[in-house]
This record gives sequence, C-alpha cells and structure tokens, in this order.
Amino acid sequence: MDARLDYRAAGPITGKVVKYVMSAGQALKESPLPAETKQLVALRVSQINGCAVCIDMHTKDATADGMSAVRLNLVAAWREATVFTGAERAALELAEEATRVADAAGGVGDEVWARAAEHYDEEQLAALVILVSFMNMVNRFNIITQQPAGSYEPGQFG
Repeated sequence: MDARLDYRAAGPITGKVVKYVMSAGQALKESPLPAETKQLVALRVSQINGCAVCIDMHTKDATADGMSAVRLNLVAAWREATVFTGAERAALELAEEATRVADAAGGVGDEVWARAAEHYDEEQLAALVILVSFMNMVNRFNIITQQPAGSYEPGQFG
C-alpha cells in the first residue's frame, strides 16, 4: 500500500506544521510520566483508532526499550490482565475514555478522572491528557492518508 500523501513533500506550510508536531512528540518523551506508561497509552489509543503505522512504531519502540511481549500483547485486554499496575490501569482507562469521546457521551467521567488523579500529580495528568490528545491527532493524520505500516525501525524519529 502506498500513502495517499507525503507530508514532507506537500509544501512549506505542511512541512512547518509537521516540524512542530514532531517537536511536540519529542517534548512528550520528556514528560514526567513513566516511560512504559507513555508507551502503553500511545499503543492503546492507536489500537482503538486502528492506526497501523502507530501500532507498528509503538510496539517496536516498547520492545526495544525492554517491555515484555506479555505486557504488549495484553494492552488491548488490559481490564482482564494482571500485568499492569494500578497507575497504568488508570492511565489506560483515561486514554480509552478520552479517545472514545463520542461513545462516552460527555467525555471523561469524574470517576475515571479521580482514579487517574490517585496515581498522578497535576503535571503528570496534564502530560497524560496531552499525550492522549496528541496520539489521537497523529492517528488521524496517518489513517486519513493511509500511511503504510511495517517498515518502522525503533528510534527512527529520534
């Protein structure tokens, strides 16, 4: 499958926007959330949205960073899995509800927010919200333009 659009070649404005988007992604890597939580959330949001290129990237990066195959394979069924911490479960729950805004009919519920707030301070919660929002945006860029998956190399984007 070929992508419908090459963002790098789509003109100067697009190039500028992509540069800023990539910078935001780099800044999120420096956020105070635990690295594995960031990977789990990015992967789960991408699974929900069906973004193959992001699933490819986050699975490979998480593996390269030492995450176990068991944890990666159970992300889609995290509610029934025993391999995630309470904090990770709260982050995954928030990520799911925030990604499925239309299904949630009112956004993220107070109970879901309260569970996340039990595990994360304000700076971490802000990082989590931004990460979920960022992943939803990037997923949509990739899905709309049918970016192909499978060729990503761990760390390819810095």
